[in-house]
Amino acid sequence: MKKPNVIIIYADDLGYGDLSCYGAEDINTPNIDNLLENGIKFTNAYSTSAVCTPARYSIITGEYPFRNEYTKILPGNAKCIIDTDVYTLPKMFKTAGYNTAVIGKWHLGLSDGDINWNGQITKTPNDLGFDYSFIFPGTNDRVPLVYIKNRQIYNLDPNDPIEVCYQMKCPFENEIDTYENSPEKIVMESSMGHNRSLINGIGRIGFMRGGKSAIWKDDELSETFLGEVKNFIDEKRDKPFFIYYALHQPHVPRVPSARFKGATALGPRGDVIVELDWCIGELTSYLRENNLLDDTIIIFSSDNGPVLNDGYDDKAYELNKNHRPAGPLRGGKYSKFDGGARVPFILSWSNNISKAESPALLSQVDLMNSFANMLDISLDKYDAKDSQNMIDVLLGKTIVGRPSLVFESGKKIRILRRGKWAYLQPSEGEEIIPIVLNETGNSLNDQLYNMDYDISQRINVADQYPQIVESMKQELEQILQSTHTRKKSI
Repeated sequence: MKKPNVIIIYADDLGYGDLSCYGAEDINTPNIDNLLENGIKFTNAYSTSAVCTPARYSIITGEYPFRNEYTKILPGNAKCIIDTDVYTLPKMFKTAGYNTAVIGKWHLGLSDGDINWNGQITKTPNDLGFDYSFIFPGTNDRVPLVYIKNRQIYNLDPNDPIEVCYQMKCPFENEIDTYENSPEKIVMESSMGHNRSLINGIGRIGFMRGGKSAIWKDDELSETFLGEVKNFIDEKRDKPFFIYYALHQPHVPRVPSARFKGATALGPRGDVIVELDWCIGELTSYLRENNLLDDTIIIFSSDNGPVLNDGYDDKAYELNKNHRPAGPLRGGKYSKFDGGARVPFILSWSNNISKAESPALLSQVDLMNSFANMLDISLDKYDAKDSQNMIDVLLGKTIVGRPSLVFESGKKIRILRRGKWAYLQPSEGEEIIPIVLNETGNSLNDQLYNMDYDISQRINVADQYPQIVESMKQELEQILQSTHTRKKSI
């Protein structure tokens, strides 16, 4: 059998209810919906975290985030949190003879220490199994606002080197435009935190100086990354290819290109979701035109749940109206509730899979073991520790998924989902995140929810089922206490 190409399309902060195929009425996503004509819509699929870096770590390594102490939301100048001896998802695909690429948001760090922004950057995605990488280092609200192509900043003028600073008081902050000292240049107001370097009229986290020729424009990100994906496919189609296509939408700051401004009545957040959908349509059309669509498995998902106000006043709350970004789920980004990590998940394979909906319990951490099984790659027992073989679930051959899975909140409180039950660890803290306004799920009490009858997690039944609570607490503790060592590298 010919090995299929595999593309993982990973959205950023997209909620369970943000797509029309998942029930959205105020946002139309026809291109993502069309993936389901030859695809499976999963309704019980989870990321491993309610925030970005930990979730992305799990996709690449097949491990839960708790196994790495550095899995937290990273600054833009963070060191790489994945060791080069870890057997990763792209390394596995390389073992199977694939060309591999990551294009888009990275946010897993670079180098082993201070990053040499103006020369050859060490420990990039190219050291973790990717043949080609075209990324931005962190998030679009964090400096540096540059593309990195393989090991160097793309389009950097050596006579205009860049400096990056995440100190509270930066030595050069008075020499550059910042949110505080250049208010006349602001085009998007900060609601919290984004008050350092002012770039493209938008305040960012951290300070950056220099590199003018390398700075990207917010409204060009989508087409730039899409073009890179197409170019890689065109150049590397001599062998099967694996692409991790990490979109930046609808993460803040939300700046749609001109053609998508006003595409919805929901403001910039709705508009960039429509732009995201357009990117998927352009990619699938390109695959079809090049007779590659039938040979390509496409997985579409998101790193965590939704958020409206996440640092910029783009009127997301005021314009949201009746739209429910998390659908029927409670909470959103950062939360212990299901809205934090239960995400849209679609697998599409033209002329190979029939349209279906699956209730199977599934975790994104399972991708590595599942594709290893499909490609007849043997994983060492120390590799992809938490990844389970769900290939028959992914391909629609069964709806019997995982018996249980773990995810964590933004504050690293752990949740165990087992069958119909969801158990939430007790935790201190506020019930609502100020300004963001997402529910955290924090409670000093055990929480247990029957997800078959209470998908919105409104009725805590922990007192009614003490034996289930105790058994789930023990199972969760056993998972958290399990250990392993890494041995393999390519």
